[in-house]
Amino acid sequence: MTTPTAIAQEQIEGPDMTESSTAYPVQPGIWLQAGISTEQEAHFHVYGPVGISLSRGVAEFAPGGLLSTSTYYNVFNYGKWKRICGDLPLELQLKGTGRYQLNVFQADRHKSWHKIVSEVITMDGLYSHPVVVDESTSDESLLFFDLMALQDGELEDFAWATTAKPVRTPELMLSVTTFRREAEVESTVSRFREFRAGSELKEHISMTVVDNGNSLKVEDGDGVEIIANENLGGAGGFTRGLLRAREIGATHCLFMDDDASIQMEALSRTWWLLAFAKDPRTAVAGSMINASHRWQIWENGAEFELGCKPRYHGLDLRNRDAVFNMEYETTAPAPEDLYAGWWFFAFPVDQVQHLPFPFFVRGDDVSFSLVNDFDIVSLPGVASVQENFTDKASPMTWYLDFRSHLVHHLSLPEKRRSWVELQQMVASFYIRNVMRFHYDTLAAINLAFEDVLRGPKFFDKHADMSRRRADLKALTKDEAWKPVQERPDELHGEKPRYSRALMLATLNGHLLPLGKEANSNLTLSSPFRDDYRKVYGAKEITYLNGDQSSAYVVRRNQKKFWRESLRLVRNTMRLRSAYEENIRLWRDGYDQLTSDSYWTDKLNLDEASKLSK
Repeated sequence: MTTPTAIAQEQIEGPDMTESSTAYPVQPGIWLQAGISTEQEAHFHVYGPVGISLSRGVAEFAPGGLLSTSTYYNVFNYGKWKRICGDLPLELQLKGTGRYQLNVFQADRHKSWHKIVSEVITMDGLYSHPVVVDESTSDESLLFFDLMALQDGELEDFAWATTAKPVRTPELMLSVTTFRREAEVESTVSRFREFRAGSELKEHISMTVVDNGNSLKVEDGDGVEIIANENLGGAGGFTRGLLRAREIGATHCLFMDDDASIQMEALSRTWWLLAFAKDPRTAVAGSMINASHRWQIWENGAEFELGCKPRYHGLDLRNRDAVFNMEYETTAPAPEDLYAGWWFFAFPVDQVQHLPFPFFVRGDDVSFSLVNDFDIVSLPGVASVQENFTDKASPMTWYLDFRSHLVHHLSLPEKRRSWVELQQMVASFYIRNVMRFHYDTLAAINLAFEDVLRGPKFFDKHADMSRRRADLKALTKDEAWKPVQERPDELHGEKPRYSRALMLATLNGHLLPLGKEANSNLTLSSPFRDDYRKVYGAKEITYLNGDQSSAYVVRRNQKKFWRESLRLVRNTMRLRSAYEENIRLWRDGYDQLTSDSYWTDKLNLDEASKLSK
């Protein structure tokens, strides 16, 4: 299969930073790839006789066929590059054969688009064409090219390149944390090694896999290192990876999930932006694409304010206008409360003032972004395909989310809110679950609340979450998935018999009997699992998982409702009675539990260092 690095390899042996005449492929093309994304309209728009080869990674043309890169994976955000890296001379590099009409478009926001290149070209191997941008309107500009065949031909590869000299040579270490996902990690390592072997960046990228399960059989070598680690969750694993990046002299560290569901060319795009960025605080956040619908953004960065608010949730990557608007909007500097998920987050090691907090999982990425002074940016096509959070939801995940949310507001000065304001967050967690009869989850939320009130020392003592994992498993009774014997028809209330206001006021029938009409039995599939508006008037709800192979059933239960509701009220009153004391305790504790000395001791690194000698 042809890879975008083939263009660079024809020109240079490696990223020689001294040769100003060298053209560096700062944005290689991304092709469809089986197992990651085969959504053609997210990669290319094609018209007429054009075929995309999935196995070879090329486009084959007959006369009149047209291919356009005005897409999520392959548009070039010139305005973003200019803001972050300054003025760069650009050229478009193509590799292939045939005769074509080449058009390069500059798509400015709020203005008509215009062609900045319109030429008939002949390709027989590598072809380069300078691209001169209209700088008078380039603050929010996107570039893309259309290639229309005038005869039979083939496009093997393409890249946007510059002859400008990079600011730095990043030494990028990928940090992958895993726990007993041997097959996924073996695949990730194999894909990375194959990519690295053919990359012009080979000497400047490496991977460290932190094995929390101590179960991997992968050998070190070819740019990959395996480190056995105690299971302290993602927080402990990624912290170990970050400390290893410091040890080997890496300038940048990239936190990445163990299944690494990314197009590997995203690594090249990230590396080159870090190489040219003027601000040493620059960090790259990969977007998350919904694995159930690989044309859909789950989040492209997220903001935290009394809850996690994903940006561009649900955006259709096949829709050019939606993609362009997202790119225009993300050209501006990121909001202060933006954070990056650790499925793909590359950051400068020397800008880290606080290591991750020992949340085990969930919330560690939020506080890490908020407490460290990064300039977080996103790039087209830099994305990871992940199982969406709705499908993953369980009492365990709600427990982890609630306690981290509360800790963020108690520990981070910039996130301090009054006790009254915090009740908005508490109410949000409560309403979303009580309306859906998720009493197991409400019990988990109450447990999370009580654990936060126990203070930072509790998190230190239970950093491995072994006790709490057992506790949460024990309390998960009604919300445990069970195999479906016979799939029920999906039924949900598009037009509830009762008004929304009445259903909210009675908490879906908990506070006031609504008569026999409020006794319907509903069945909901995965996309509607979190939507409590679909369950108005229900007495019993069956929830199906993503592939509808498993389900669980919940029913309205007054006893469980009152038990968990009153427990939550007591917890909020406990927080109110010692609010200032809790804030002081958590700010001091946060600093301590994110320090080098804490994690060196927690991970037994001093002892490991002695043994290695």
